[in-house]
Amino acid sequence: MEFSRRGLCQKMPLLFGSLALGATDDHSLSSFITPYDQLPAHSNGPNTARSILNGMTHAGCHLEVHETTLAPGEMPHPPHHHEHEEMFLIMRGQLEITIAGKTNTIGPGSAAYVHSGELHGVKNTGPKAAQYFVVALGKEA
Repeated sequence: MEFSRRGLCQKMPLLFGSLALGATDDHSLSSFITPYDQLPAHSNGPNTARSILNGMTHAGCHLEVHETTLAPGEMPHPPHHHEHEEMFLIMRGQLEITIAGKTNTIGPGSAAYVHSGELHGVKNTGPKAAQYFVVALGKEA
């Protein structure tokens, strides 16, 4: 089954509803507008990550979003797995993404989705910096 980015975005509210965790504390996300240059940035060698949001949706689903700029040949961390699910949205450059032993190289406008518990990793295999966004859904990392 193939999904278009538009179709996937249209289905996001359904996904959030199905991941509802029944939050007991109030770490609800609030509406905001923040220019890119005002997002808090954290450097790790030649790589930079910017936190965009981290909290609970109205449906009680944990949602975390961040942006990463990854230098050529770099990985943000070794392959790993976790309980929450992740979607990668590639803005610029190219990434080699491995999910459950299957590797593909994708570029600008591409997306990848990692189901809960699947071993996955990313690496910039291009000649220039790669920029991508991660949308993490479910239990907090």
